[in-house]
Amino acid sequence: MTDSSLRLLLEFENQAQRDRSQPPTFLHRRDRKFALMCEEQGVAPDAARWLAHLNRLSGPGTTQTSADPILRSWRRIATSFMAVGLIAGVLTMTGLLFYDGGQRINITVFLAFVLLHLVLALFTTVQSLAGWQPWRWLLQRFGVNPGHGEFIRLQPLLMARAAHLGGIAFASAGLITLLAMVVVQDLAFGWSTTLDTAAASYHELVSAVATPWAWLWPAAAPDLSLVEATRFFRAGEPATNPDPALWGQWWPFVTMLWTTWILLPRLLLWGFALTQTRQKARRLLASHPAMHALMYRLETPALDTGNSHHDADDLPDTNARSDCLPLPDSDVLLCWAGAGEPELPEGLRSGKQFVLHAGGTASLSDDDQAMQSIAVHLRARPKPVILLVRSWQPPTGELADFLESARGIWPDGSRVALVPLAPDSSQEPDAHQIQPWLRFAERVGSDFVQVSLPPLQMRDPYSAFGEHL
Repeated sequence: MTDSSLRLLLEFENQAQRDRSQPPTFLHRRDRKFALMCEEQGVAPDAARWLAHLNRLSGPGTTQTSADPILRSWRRIATSFMAVGLIAGVLTMTGLLFYDGGQRINITVFLAFVLLHLVLALFTTVQSLAGWQPWRWLLQRFGVNPGHGEFIRLQPLLMARAAHLGGIAFASAGLITLLAMVVVQDLAFGWSTTLDTAAASYHELVSAVATPWAWLWPAAAPDLSLVEATRFFRAGEPATNPDPALWGQWWPFVTMLWTTWILLPRLLLWGFALTQTRQKARRLLASHPAMHALMYRLETPALDTGNSHHDADDLPDTNARSDCLPLPDSDVLLCWAGAGEPELPEGLRSGKQFVLHAGGTASLSDDDQAMQSIAVHLRARPKPVILLVRSWQPPTGELADFLESARGIWPDGSRVALVPLAPDSSQEPDAHQIQPWLRFAERVGSDFVQVSLPPLQMRDPYSAFGEHL
């Protein structure tokens, strides 16, 4: 089932799905550039050229294959209907032409069957135009992929196309079977009905049915004498014993009846369904929400500043120092990567009974031992852990891993007070040096790590006076 409209709709639908993961600025620049290229070439931008342009951008050897699985599914559906139609056509015609040599082949049965088939064919077209889906259970039963998105709305028309293809196969197989049996057998046709119907009335019915081809093949339009001579009843022979050759003169009528009122309507309705499918696919593409967005991007100029973010609305962060919490009272002090060397400040050294070192030149076993020692100490005396770091050195992944491991080993509810030290222990670190540690504490988790400033060390006023002397 090669149909450019269906393939175009499917490929556009899939491309629109992929574009949802792209930033709007990227899509605008890409599509606006395509519009300018079309303007230079003097052609109007449309969905087919747009998809071909994206295909070229994807690189050599890249082809659009996203529509192939769905189209193959519908080709399998149509092929299945045609296979069933071929088998049913042969069996149906064989049953209608069953002749045992004694009973006639009733033309009335042919007329009734043709009427039933014509009603079914028209119903198939009506249900497709109304949007009914009586075949949905069949698709779900066999796990066929009918499509997605806007393409789902084409399913009634596509099923009607497949059903009409099956009807064409049915009619063709029946016609071939009829002609073959006319050649190889001596068929005897006649007409009979339980109703009280005169031969003249039956002739009028047959003449009305044969109107489309009577002028083309007069022999296929039975006259009144043939109708009168070939009537039979449930038992016995007709009142007048006609020439046996008359019983076979109905085959041209039966052939044209089958061709005109079964095969030809199926061909016309299949062509109608084919046209409706293509037109609806074009309408769905034109009204697709992604198509409206594409047209806007094609027609609207894109202003490229080189940066997708502007800081016009950004305000300076004034909360760097206010996010620091007071230094808690604790007797546990952990120096990380040489912080506090060569000597700890007096404000941090006094009252600390448990001082450990980790990180930096310490080995992993030393870090683990310090972590375990603190865990034992916290179980006996639960207090925060004061962690000293150098403010001028950025936070490292090694410290993050250490804190993550400690969080799993130390008792629940343990907290860490991270204290950045300035190069001069008698001064507080600068604000720009505290900010990275605040962000680091936020990443680790504010429920476990806080940032505190070290206590200021008061200098001896007499020592300052001696310096002036």
